[in-house]
Amino acid sequence: MKRRIKHVTVLGSGIMGSGIAAHFANIGVEVSLLDIVPFELTEAEQKKGLTKDDKVVRNRIASENFEKLKKASPALLYSPKFADRIKVGNFDDDLQKIKNTDWIIEVVVERLDIKKSVYEKIEQFRKPGTLISSNTSGIPIHFLIEGRSDDFKQYFAGTHFFNPVRYLPLLEIIPTPDTLPEVVDFYMSYGAKFLGKTTVLAKDTPAFIANRIGVFSMMDLLHNVQKLGLTVSEVDKLTGPVIGRPKSATFRTADVVGLDTLVMVANGVRQSGAEANNFNDVFALPTYIQTMMDNKWLGSKTEQGFYKKVKNAEGKSEIHALNLDTLEYELQGKSSFPTLELTKTIDKPIDRFKVLIGGKDKAGELYRKSLGALFAYVSHKVPEISDEVYKIDDAMRAGFGWENGPFEIWDAVGVQKGVELAKDAGYEVSDWVKNVETFYKVNEEGQNIFVDKNSGEYNKIPGQDAFIILDNIRKNKTLWSNSGSAIEYLGDGIINFEIRSKMNSLGGEVLDGLNRAIDLAEKEYDGLVVGNQGTNFSVGANLAMILMMAIEQDWDDLNMAIAYFQKSMMRVRYSSIPVVVAPHGMTLGGGCEMTMHADRVVAAAETYIGLVETGVGVIPGGGGTKELTLRTSREFHSDDVKNNRLREAFMNIAMGKVATSAYEAYDMGILEKGKDIVAVDKRTQIKTAKMLAISLAEHGYTQPIEQKVKVLGKDALGMFYVGTDQMLTGNFISAHDKKIADKLANVMVGGNLSEPTVVTEQYLLNLERETFLQLCGERKTLERIQYMLQNGKPLRN
Repeated sequence: MKRRIKHVTVLGSGIMGSGIAAHFANIGVEVSLLDIVPFELTEAEQKKGLTKDDKVVRNRIASENFEKLKKASPALLYSPKFADRIKVGNFDDDLQKIKNTDWIIEVVVERLDIKKSVYEKIEQFRKPGTLISSNTSGIPIHFLIEGRSDDFKQYFAGTHFFNPVRYLPLLEIIPTPDTLPEVVDFYMSYGAKFLGKTTVLAKDTPAFIANRIGVFSMMDLLHNVQKLGLTVSEVDKLTGPVIGRPKSATFRTADVVGLDTLVMVANGVRQSGAEANNFNDVFALPTYIQTMMDNKWLGSKTEQGFYKKVKNAEGKSEIHALNLDTLEYELQGKSSFPTLELTKTIDKPIDRFKVLIGGKDKAGELYRKSLGALFAYVSHKVPEISDEVYKIDDAMRAGFGWENGPFEIWDAVGVQKGVELAKDAGYEVSDWVKNVETFYKVNEEGQNIFVDKNSGEYNKIPGQDAFIILDNIRKNKTLWSNSGSAIEYLGDGIINFEIRSKMNSLGGEVLDGLNRAIDLAEKEYDGLVVGNQGTNFSVGANLAMILMMAIEQDWDDLNMAIAYFQKSMMRVRYSSIPVVVAPHGMTLGGGCEMTMHADRVVAAAETYIGLVETGVGVIPGGGGTKELTLRTSREFHSDDVKNNRLREAFMNIAMGKVATSAYEAYDMGILEKGKDIVAVDKRTQIKTAKMLAISLAEHGYTQPIEQKVKVLGKDALGMFYVGTDQMLTGNFISAHDKKIADKLANVMVGGNLSEPTVVTEQYLLNLERETFLQLCGERKTLERIQYMLQNGKPLRN
């Protein structure tokens, strides 16, 4: 029988419980978020005359954490509206309601006795066959089910989410010997298909997979930093984005997670007796770590850890780092390493490791020692914590934000070279590795295969049928490419257009590629997908090109360039084949305009999309202003609706608003409900877009007819002018901001029209382009573009 999840009960409303509740709400599930009844009244409750019997008091802990959930930054909810899907309560009054829930997730404090007492209560009300799981990260799963009923045991497993739940895609599933196979299969498939998680089947071993490897790697660095004479900030520089790790790198990550959490996991592994002596020593706490624990320097939660914010002599805030020798906080100077300089021309972190391990400075020595220890360690964790190498790599990418897992990095430096690094670091790799040529290969179908530890044969990584991995098909499926883009054949009559320029910006070479892709699809194929698998879909137009033309006052060429951009976007809309665009990450300016002109959109849930051109002193000039005006005009049913909807669209552009998720993009009118769809798992985007393009083609796709647009003329323009005058008077915007906003309003009402009029899309495009060019001639616009290019963020003046 198919199992449907309509309602989930989360027991424990702390950081993890709230995050889990929010993510289930994100996918449309109703959630009960419960916590304990407070032991005492607060002073505020006493002043209000409340008693311990009042519901507001009894629900206080869950309610307060729910309020924090709603205000969290970055947001835990895809849309603030989704908070309505969560109801709070308490264990004493509301636990009996679990008889009507589909899944109970326990996220209470990490103490075995407390968890067992909660399970005792759950057994009183839980309906047989109801899913029950724990988010524990440190307690062995088999300890949790001691004394429980057979039915409880059969439907129980560890479901270990990572914080923040919305943004870190790892979900470790840890069954016990009693867990039914079909229940394990459900947890694995639901996590991937509905929650958008990288679900990894883990064994019931200390710290499971990701924390076991991640904490070993971090503890190894904590031991090496003093030996090599490196500072806290130097280590973070060496272990962040340069090697494909998060910006928080090592020590900032420890501060965010909490030093106490790191120590808890390290001590748990060390005390478990699971490690051989040479590895167990790595989990021992360096002296300075113990001192920090004693001083409660735990990181962000205590406002000081490895880093601390201090006021300097002028009263300005500075970030100081801990000197690990003196245990005093110091302002960190800039550091440089010759080894890093050698990697500046290497775009992909995975390609940098061969260079990094050859460095002759402290950086090179750190990389050799750290990678050698890591390679040796993971080799011995197969099969202890996982039977397959890919599960370890999946866990580290999804749980710790590593761009590449340890076995992928090992492949990149060479298996035998990795063996040498391990030996030089004082370790021996496991015997099974010594006959391995490479851990991964790509088969003829473009799928990843991995080496089996026992047989030495290569097996396909499961679950790939839901994905199309562009890295794996480029070699054999690329039909055409230039310096900024490529066209690949996806099969079944569908081709893909991939942007490959720096930051995936949209310049002439990308537009040439896009038009070539549409030409090719119209002549020889059934449909076109526009998608890539970079960090971001596109950050927008090539500003450097615009700046150069504007400075040189090459208005004819700039006019032609903008017209070409508009024409290209209109071809996306009005070609004779279906075009499906797959945005993700930052999808700004021109990337947003391309998305809005697609026949259909398959957007990743984590899509940050918006028309941001006002931030550099212009208006959307690639059809974005026209398109949002057109969409708004469809809702002109009454005068109030006309003005309100047009005002909303105007404000979204004028303020450069960016949706914080694909769901928020629906509310902004950038994505269209009933037409565009959201992929919670970004990995499925290209495959889903391909299937959607096939479906459109098979159902008789016909080239659309250009639309007419109703614009409101001068009557509406007066409304906008009054608004921008008030904002200028209130010092909310600058004089230049007002000029941009007034010109934007002029386009959105149709220009110099005395009354509401129906116009063509081309009419609005011409007006949009003319306004764009006018603003490019403004000195302040050029200043803003220069500032953006130099600093990566807009200048408001």
